[in-house]
Amino acid sequence: MGASEGFIEESTSVRPAFAEGCLLAVDVGNTVTKFGVFVEDRLMGTWEITTPASCTADEAWAHAARAIDMLDAPEPGFAILSCVVPSLSDVWDIALGKLCGTRPYVVGPGIKTGIRMRYDDPAEVGSDRVADAVAAREAYGAPVVVVDLGTTTNIEVVDESGAFAGGIIAPGVALGARSLTSAAARLPMIELRAPERVIGRSTRAAMQSGVVLGEAARIDGLLDAVMGELGCDAPVVITGDGAARVAALIAHEATVDEALTLRGLHLIWRANRR
Repeated sequence: MGASEGFIEESTSVRPAFAEGCLLAVDVGNTVTKFGVFVEDRLMGTWEITTPASCTADEAWAHAARAIDMLDAPEPGFAILSCVVPSLSDVWDIALGKLCGTRPYVVGPGIKTGIRMRYDDPAEVGSDRVADAVAAREAYGAPVVVVDLGTTTNIEVVDESGAFAGGIIAPGVALGARSLTSAAARLPMIELRAPERVIGRSTRAAMQSGVVLGEAARIDGLLDAVMGELGCDAPVVITGDGAARVAALIAHEATVDEALTLRGLHLIWRANRR
């Protein structure tokens, strides 16, 4: 639950002390930063903030400490970081090292993921995409297809052999709406929700149809193409911003898994602890 989505009632319980088996997983995206605390391999809870355009290591430390406090979690002994914003990678690396007293694991070249990469240059694959694939294969088997919604709409494909086979990167629904408004002076900003009908009877409704229903249609079309190229059907997992709303709009049956990326980070941490 993000800070803007609700609140946590004040608790009179005493927060557990530092725990070596406690892991803080941090997923820094272009729009949202997600925190997940794992204790003895169990996800205790998640917390989200808006990703700042810039911040200091002390500010990043404060965000992480706040997440731990709000989740009433033990002080983490370890941390793992996925960051797709290059300018923030070092900042979060330093902050998490300060918080845990040990250098965090950073998903990138050189770290073990346990998944074979069928990609021309594996170093190009975003760390969040890798985490999605690892978690999806573990939870849903192979083949499996992940749709991750955010600043971009990413589709990750794990083939029948369990390898990361590649995927698709497209503009996300919010990015598409902003681009439409900025490029056409007379078009207004819109609420990103599905209209009552496809044929819009106002400019806003017509834009919602094009942006929101258009996104659902694009995802369905791309999933059809992916299944055709795989040569078999595969379960579809949706995660990211508005995953439940989009899952309700697409024709494909899909499982909503809001914590998929964080669980993937936890699995990667386990692979590197052995």
